[in-house]
Amino acid sequence: MQRRKFITQTSSLIPLTLLPVPVLSLGTKTNYKFGLQLYTVRDAMEADPIGCLRQVRALGYEDLELYGFDGEKGEYYGYKAKDFKRILEDEGLTTSSCHYGLPAFFDQSESKLMTYVEQCIKGAHILGQQYITWPWLDPQFRNIEGYKKLAGMLNRIGERVLAGGLGFAYHNHGFEFEEHRGEVGYDIIMSETDPNLVKLQLDLYWVAHDSLLSSNQWIDLQPGRFVMWHIKDMHKESRDYTELGNGSIDFYPIFLETKKAGLEYYYLEQGGNYAVNSMQSITDSAAYFKKHFTKYF
Repeated sequence: MQRRKFITQTSSLIPLTLLPVPVLSLGTKTNYKFGLQLYTVRDAMEADPIGCLRQVRALGYEDLELYGFDGEKGEYYGYKAKDFKRILEDEGLTTSSCHYGLPAFFDQSESKLMTYVEQCIKGAHILGQQYITWPWLDPQFRNIEGYKKLAGMLNRIGERVLAGGLGFAYHNHGFEFEEHRGEVGYDIIMSETDPNLVKLQLDLYWVAHDSLLSSNQWIDLQPGRFVMWHIKDMHKESRDYTELGNGSIDFYPIFLETKKAGLEYYYLEQGGNYAVNSMQSITDSAAYFKKHFTKYF
């Protein structure tokens, strides 16, 4: 099974490299802002959003990826978009992307999906974000038919988002690298979506955890398309999330490929398994990142 998965994933190298990826995306972003995915500190955000954001900024984080948008109310974390924008400005923070609740519309009508997409576009513009990001796929849709349906949806959403003046991206977990009747979900996503409409947010942890190809190998397949990264480490024994510096992922060869990837934004993230608590984790990861990796960004 492992051999078949490897053959399936590597066999797509030639056709994927032939897909049209705009050359302008290569190396166009420099002097990256120090980014954080706020899901890392979701407990602190729920308890005291403004206090949490103040601590985040004090640790040196500059740019945020959000989650939890309420489309009908136009709210982030219980605040109207314009009010949350003001809070971010007061704290000296920006936001470039959000994991929007698009997967909830996977099995709903096209009109409901596009209504929500328009709500996302409106909210993203108010906050000054550059990307709307699809974050997840429910387990019942993780099959060949589901990934093919997903690819079509991603293209249609990407077209609408691009027309709205923003970029659209897909975020991977580990399940996309599983084999289904000889096919791998991530291959389907990459080959059946238009690179001009659908960019990719590469989660370095999940690639290391579940993919037989490395992050560098995925980048080599479609240079310029991996415009955002999630950076988190993998515990040496449990293979769960862990603070940067406590894990097993060799980030150095990946970080040499920012230009080839087309990287525009990166976010430190840790979804759980905190050594102490979420705030201490982003403190420790920030310190390690600044000491060892700043020169790459």
